[in-house]
Amino acid sequence: MREQDADAWDVWGAARAGRKERNAAGAVTWFNWTQWPDHGPDEKVLGDLSGARVLDLGCGSGGNLAHLAALGAEAVGVDISPVQVAKARARRPHLDVRQRTAEEFLTADTYEFEVVYSVFGAAWFTDPAVLLPLVHARLAPGGVYAFSHNPPALSGCYGPQASQMQPPEKGAEPLYVKRWDYEAGTWGELLRQAGFTDVTAEVIAPPEGKRTGTLLVRGLRGRRRSG
Repeated sequence: MREQDADAWDVWGAARAGRKERNAAGAVTWFNWTQWPDHGPDEKVLGDLSGARVLDLGCGSGGNLAHLAALGAEAVGVDISPVQVAKARARRPHLDVRQRTAEEFLTADTYEFEVVYSVFGAAWFTDPAVLLPLVHARLAPGGVYAFSHNPPALSGCYGPQASQMQPPEKGAEPLYVKRWDYEAGTWGELLRQAGFTDVTAEVIAPPEGKRTGTLLVRGLRGRRRSG
């Protein structure tokens, strides 16, 4: 466990308001890929979810995970933050949520998933040279890996960057975690190098009046050849 990272995400999780009880359509569970409520694609990006084994890397308080479980998926969530895991378990006690880093969970055994996804989660904050092979190895043949996060904030600032988490206490020192920023085309190439096929990478336009879009990347693990 990366203790300093866990502390930083506890700071972020403690300051973050929980997901509202209903969305604009009146639904009690829903899936959001973007940072903008009720905007962008939904869970259909992940394919058929009924009975699918699904893993959320960086599940936070479990909002997206709860929606997939409601659709009939066998859903597991992983998060590094004890605060976020406690929130998820308190609000949604039926969910299977584990306090682990993505790397720890993915290397723990060989259980396969039909879907692995990350929404502003571990896919952004873990070295892709480490994470992508681990995800690929745990996907069932034909399985889907998809993730979303912000595009690079500044052109030319790529690779590992620092994200600051500021504790609320007066005079407290900020905490930092690494994120990995790449343009859509680079992410696509990284997935292909890791063995993913049918890769797509795009920036979803923001809602009217907003400036920052959302990077959405998707790839498949190729099916095993017969014979």
